[in-house]
Amino acid sequence: MTETRIRTGGCACGQLTFQARGEPKRVGLCHCMTCRKISGAPFNAYVIYPVDEVTVSGAFRGWSATPESERCFCVVCGSQVFDRDSDSEIEIKLGAFDEPNLFTPTYEAWARRREHWLRIPDLESFPENRGGAA
Repeated sequence: MTETRIRTGGCACGQLTFQARGEPKRVGLCHCMTCRKISGAPFNAYVIYPVDEVTVSGAFRGWSATPESERCFCVVCGSQVFDRDSDSEIEIKLGAFDEPNLFTPTYEAWARRREHWLRIPDLESFPENRGGAA
């Protein structure tokens, strides 16, 4: 029998934590202006899991730039940890995992907003939204 892998992570202060079971649905980067502004970085790196495979513990607040997404952060340290984008998926920030080098992005969204110096040759590239939840 194969044991389900559990990956853990959370915010900078440790108050908000998560456990993600199994394998993610996909791993990507986003260069949209909202991701850039909320992170202060040139892109957002994330992992998409089925919402029923992730357990979140601790207090958090949410902020929404659009009706379809709630960006959730720790109420103590302000670290971004995850986004609730739909009833079926949760987007976890790649940097929120306790262990580095767990995942490699396979695509990028909003590539038309990508910094000209940033080139990652093997990513599937979408000029705007990736489209579809698959």
